[in-house]
Amino acid sequence: MAEAMGIASASIYACFGSKADLFRQVMEVYGTTYGGPPRRALNEHPTTRAAIHAMLRATADQVTITDAPHYCMLILAAPTGAVENHAVRESLADIRRSQFTEIRDRFVRGVAAGDLDMSDAGLDAIARYYATVVQGLSVQARDGADRAELEAVITCAMAGWDTLLDARAPLPGPQR
Repeated sequence: MAEAMGIASASIYACFGSKADLFRQVMEVYGTTYGGPPRRALNEHPTTRAAIHAMLRATADQVTITDAPHYCMLILAAPTGAVENHAVRESLADIRRSQFTEIRDRFVRGVAAGDLDMSDAGLDAIARYYATVVQGLSVQARDGADRAELEAVITCAMAGWDTLLDARAPLPGPQR
């Protein structure tokens, strides 16, 4: 990379500290640029359902941008690898965990505002489900799914909304 840009690697290290530090800074910019629309969607819509739906659609838009790689670097960069990349993998995992937290926080706000009629008991599972759908959209795009195919996945994910949020129906799995 340094050679292709005509920059000495010493200059890169002097500016960024290390490859890992450079990667973290790239991910910050990437997160702001490509992660901004889905994050904004969570906050700009009056209902939680509309916010989640818009977030999924914004994600599909971002991972299928023309003239850009069809995937999310956050999901697919360094999930595995050498031991020396542990700090980078953990940094990426922290960002992915923050996505889950942002989605969960939107559900909590919906409950507090009376938009959702449910207890906090199932919010972790539902938020994790939608975070998994977000991450899956990226993997599907990487494997060649186009925007229309991702929209079909989003339609399926939203079709389960009422069942997932039915406070009378217990969610499978451990509850907190």
